[in-house]
Amino acid sequence: MQPITDFKQLFLSDTPMIDVRAPIEFMKGAFPCSINAPLMNDDEREAVGTCYKEQSSDAAVALGHQLIFGDVKAQRLQQWQNLANEHPNGIFYCFRGGLRSRIAQQWLNDTGIDRPYVEGGYKAMRTYLLEQLQQRAATGNFLVLSGKTGSGKTEVISEWPHSIDLEGLANHRGSAFGKTFVAQPTQINFENAWSVAWLKRIHVNDSPVLIEDESRLIGRVVVFPEYLAATKLANNILLEAHYEERIARIRRDYFMHAFEHYQKNDPVTSYDDLDTFIRDAVLRIKKRLGGDRFTLINATLDSAINSLKSQSQWSGFDDIIHILLSEYYDPIYEYQYQQKNEKTIFKGSHDEIIQWLAST
Repeated sequence: MQPITDFKQLFLSDTPMIDVRAPIEFMKGAFPCSINAPLMNDDEREAVGTCYKEQSSDAAVALGHQLIFGDVKAQRLQQWQNLANEHPNGIFYCFRGGLRSRIAQQWLNDTGIDRPYVEGGYKAMRTYLLEQLQQRAATGNFLVLSGKTGSGKTEVISEWPHSIDLEGLANHRGSAFGKTFVAQPTQINFENAWSVAWLKRIHVNDSPVLIEDESRLIGRVVVFPEYLAATKLANNILLEAHYEERIARIRRDYFMHAFEHYQKNDPVTSYDDLDTFIRDAVLRIKKRLGGDRFTLINATLDSAINSLKSQSQWSGFDDIIHILLSEYYDPIYEYQYQQKNEKTIFKGSHDEIIQWLAST
């Protein structure tokens, strides 16, 4: 069977990909529909690699066959057979579409199962997705959704189908308090998922894709600089929301969400865990807050935690949010927004923006 060269169709169709690289390679970066079923484990790969460097390619291949034989070979072949039967349209890839892919294909072929491998392997597909990201940023065919902290930008992104949720892909809400208690992807996996999502959006239609305004970091993943530069030139939509609505949303999405997580883990320590979560987040922005505001927030938090413990009252946290918004987040946003004010083509509430997008 001929190697696969149509990368675009692989990603558009969510083709199952059986990744025969070692687990350490897979953990560093893979693709949204990939499954790790390695030809060699990490130790075997290291031994073969060392042999290749110190001796020769032929010696490395010979060592690989010595390490993977008998029961070891049978177990790995059985895993590939199971995956091939489970995913009839699945394909194989290794790092460069070389020896490991061809071995997997041949071993399966010997059992009567014919599956293709990807020409150029992981490296070629990764290069393709990075090039796609760069091209999408360069064309500028997207709309930036901006708005003050707590205005509900993610809710608009979730409702509008022709959009990309970068924070969802990053498993982080993007602020010092944005931890979601789900592990963030590696930088490579974030970029791969972003590129695939964008590829799917432009395949549906060529209208501008809606993407939330982001800074350089979403948690610990990095938004590549060429895209950030492009957002400064892109048309902007401003989401407006009442101040009280923003406070309520932040309380729910950040503080109450965190408390629910801690309650499920350990009700006894949940109050202390929430206290630590908030103090750690505030500490991360201490330099920008300034000493007085930092001290005020921590003192207010003492009272808020006590009220939550004794009366199940959340109102004390609203005081913290008010300080953060009025003294920190809103002034930063106002300054940043002035830089893109002339690019704003629509302003409105959640519903007004959805209606406007549907009519354009």
